[in-house]
Amino acid sequence: MSVVDAARLFALKSVWRTTGLQSAGRALLNALDSPKEDVRTIAGMLLVQAGKYAEPLVEEGIKRRLNLPMTLVMAGDIGAIRLKPELQRYAEDPDPEVAKAARDGLRILERQASSGR
Repeated sequence: MSVVDAARLFALKSVWRTTGLQSAGRALLNALDSPKEDVRTIAGMLLVQAGKYAEPLVEEGIKRRLNLPMTLVMAGDIGAIRLKPELQRYAEDPDPEVAKAARDGLRILERQASSGR
């Protein structure tokens, strides 16, 4: 990944979090579909760091099937209880990678609930 790619992702996160500009958050979400693995990873990490604030974007990513395995696990990571029905639905997906990611997301949600987070 180039320095420009990384700088762009961090700038998008900063603009999104400080101004609430949804187009910046959506650009970060769209980076989950990048052909570059490191761009996808950093975009995912930045969204997870935003926690509950990222929930609407994660929900949109799931509905758009953007890097679905990553997005389903992210739903668990951010504690998106509201998205539990979506995760349950995808836990039976015919794609084994998607189904496993959904089950992982559900396990993360359960662990957070039992630890009081």
